[in-house]
Amino acid sequence: MTQYVIRRLIQAIPTFFGITIISYALMLGTPGGPIKAMFFGQRIPPEEIERRELALGVNDPLPIQYLRWLVGDDWMRRDTDGDGIADTAFLIPLDVNGDGEPEPPGDRYGILRGDFGRSFFHKRPAIDVLVERLPATLELGFSGLIVGLVLGLPIGVLAAINQGRWFDQVSRVGAVVVNALPNFWLALLLLLLFGSTLGWLPLGNRCRTTLDDTCPPITERLEYLILPTVVLAAGAVATYSRYMRASMLDVVNQDFIRTAYSKGLSSRVVWLRHGLRNAMLPIATLLGPSITFLLGGAVITETVFSWPGVGRLAVNAVGQRDFPVVMIVVIYAAMATILGYLLSDLMYAILDPRIRYEK
Repeated sequence: MTQYVIRRLIQAIPTFFGITIISYALMLGTPGGPIKAMFFGQRIPPEEIERRELALGVNDPLPIQYLRWLVGDDWMRRDTDGDGIADTAFLIPLDVNGDGEPEPPGDRYGILRGDFGRSFFHKRPAIDVLVERLPATLELGFSGLIVGLVLGLPIGVLAAINQGRWFDQVSRVGAVVVNALPNFWLALLLLLLFGSTLGWLPLGNRCRTTLDDTCPPITERLEYLILPTVVLAAGAVATYSRYMRASMLDVVNQDFIRTAYSKGLSSRVVWLRHGLRNAMLPIATLLGPSITFLLGGAVITETVFSWPGVGRLAVNAVGQRDFPVVMIVVIYAAMATILGYLLSDLMYAILDPRIRYEK
């Protein structure tokens, strides 16, 4: 198992670098560029634009820009006087301080060392902006995932046990209807009904706004979590129940289930002890994307409910052309995807001891 994990992590390295190349190319191809984004479309003198471009290094050759973004710019310096301190740029000098005077590089360390640059909009390191929004996303994501599993799996099992009966028919139709509903429409409908019309629940945000911009413990603000969790969990319940039903029906027709019945075991023991564990294998495939969704944030749900998470941060950053924040969200989502599918593979071995990854 350890060898398999190491091998998968090594295989993920070229995938990660491929994602960085594609992401950076898409960022460079965005109309407008970072300079116009920083000044919100204002008319800027050409000399000021030139000075800013020099400060950001956006006029450098594309491979140099990519390498600087990936590994930093301290490698672009050399020691000319032999004192052990790199003091001269051997490539293109940068206006590091933004004062119009090109200076040797050396204060940028690249994304591989955790330096994603400073946010154009927030005026502080992009990684700090992401870390600040991450707890809200994890809070909402875990809530939606747990509710989806707790409700979806039992519904699927009961639908399979009662195949062809009223519960099975209702759950199947309900799953199709819920999957057909757009998340934003369901969110707006719930806000209109329970927030605006009845006034039972808040219309959005993570908690009541305070002067220090902090939220109390989750137990003191559960009312803010109910509606976004319902929206996230609705699709999960529908998906998990359908997959669980199909998987259970496939398992109960196999030989080992007939053998269990022939031993005189009750239907409850056969279904729940022998059938359920084997039926969970296809569900492990779904948990990989679910974990990615959990870590990456629900873009639509967070936007509709004004939830201050990573998904809403990404939407705002795209609209503001805040490229450092956009890129850190993309890289973060890519790493979450790689991790999610690795965990799915590991869950196969946990659920089925017959599966081994030595080779």
